Amino acid sequence: MLTLHLNHLIHSRCNFPSFTFQLTSFLLSNFSLHFSSHLFIQFYFIIFLWSSVAPSLRPRLCPRLIIGAMWPGIKNEPGLLHEVPSAGQMGFLNFSSAYTATQQGQAHYSYPSQGKPAAALPLFFCLLAERSFSLLAASPDVTLTASASQPAGAPLSAAARDQDESARRNAPSKAKGKAKKTDSSQSPENDLERIFLWDLDETIIIFHSLLTGSFAQKFGKDPATVLNLGLQMEELIFELADTHLFFNDLEECDQVHVEDVASDDNGQDLSNYNFASDCFNGAAGAGGQGSTTGVQGGVEWMRKLAFRYRRLKEIYNGYKGNVGALLSPLKRELLLRVRSEIETVTDGWLSTAIKSLLLIQSRGRCMNVLVTTTQLVPALAKVLLYGLGDVFPVDSIYSATKIGKESCFERIVSRFGKKVTYVVIGDGREEEFAAKQHNMPFWRISAHGDLVSLHQALELDFL
Repeated sequence: MLTLHLNHLIHSRCNFPSFTFQLTSFLLSNFSLHFSSHLFIQFYFIIFLWSSVAPSLRPRLCPRLIIGAMWPGIKNEPGLLHEVPSAGQMGFLNFSSAYTATQQGQAHYSYPSQGKPAAALPLFFCLLAERSFSLLAASPDVTLTASASQPAGAPLSAAARDQDESARRNAPSKAKGKAKKTDSSQSPENDLERIFLWDLDETIIIFHSLLTGSFAQKFGKDPATVLNLGLQMEELIFELADTHLFFNDLEECDQVHVEDVASDDNGQDLSNYNFASDCFNGAAGAGGQGSTTGVQGGVEWMRKLAFRYRRLKEIYNGYKGNVGALLSPLKRELLLRVRSEIETVTDGWLSTAIKSLLLIQSRGRCMNVLVTTTQLVPALAKVLLYGLGDVFPVDSIYSATKIGKESCFERIVSRFGKKVTYVVIGDGREEEFAAKQHNMPFWRISAHGDLVSLHQALELDFL
């Protein structure tokens, strides 16, 4: 009941900028998963207090805080994002001695239904939201000792002294004997704090909806133009997959991850290996397990399958920054033209998504992971052709075609551990359901504005 009332206060009475609507919805949708009751009541009290104050008096509660624009190039719909500020431009939080109204050109991105420039955002709301998101990575069962709430230098009460004494007595003892030493040279995967699990189609790139016509219908684009672009990109994807990524051999031997059959690889040098004449046939899929050489599912067959996935990994790593080198001059020119036209018709969808991907990549102890329902080989072709090879290492790409996204998320948690905070970003119900099953926050992408809001949240360290 408090959650519903709080949502009503924020949306109908507080007059916050449109960006905070989605941020607050994200917070509220994950309160039951990550936040304690005392923090929720504190959050509710602050919002209730803010909504009770007359709008004309609200600036006096936070006279020194004014939220500037995310980028000077941001406009309301149907405007697009055009540029990113240079290092010398003004930051996001600008302080002044007196309240001044935000300029129209500096307004946050807002949805068409809002139609208002951004208002001043209360300082305590910013701090509380930042604190809330910091708790996503922490355990929900946090307790404080009695001395934690005492002012510095204040004498402790008898009960507090007894509690502190009990805490010291019950503190876990240090490891003795042949205890396992802490590895000082931990791998980057063991040092991660936050992992962003991305969907691919209709989240980072626009592809499938070009073929089905749903994108043209939803956003009022010319159906024939959109369909033609989708067909041309589809042709490039399957040509790359068939010609260089062994898709003819691997279509019926699809794997979730590129390393899934690495244990069958004997490490043979493949520099002079002839894949065309090794009598591998994966068209009928992996058959019964046997030991006969050349039989599908046998030892020799599995070794040849592992060779293909190893070579696939080498090609991806070798051409992830220059996929045009794998194409003929005509196909290379076609790729550049089609990508440019798709960016135009989708209002810069991909470039907006890449801003968030690069921001996450630039952080320490954060990582992007791709989980797609496309088969692994075509998914790798898509990533290369859309210019995402430098953002997603090949071992950070998972295909959920065989096992579904919920099982993929389970594999990822097993790989990186439960101490990491996972944030799921996608457009479909499958990833949303899988996120709920694993108690992971979910950020929905259904329009260009959702990508802009995501980048704003990342820039302000709310995610």
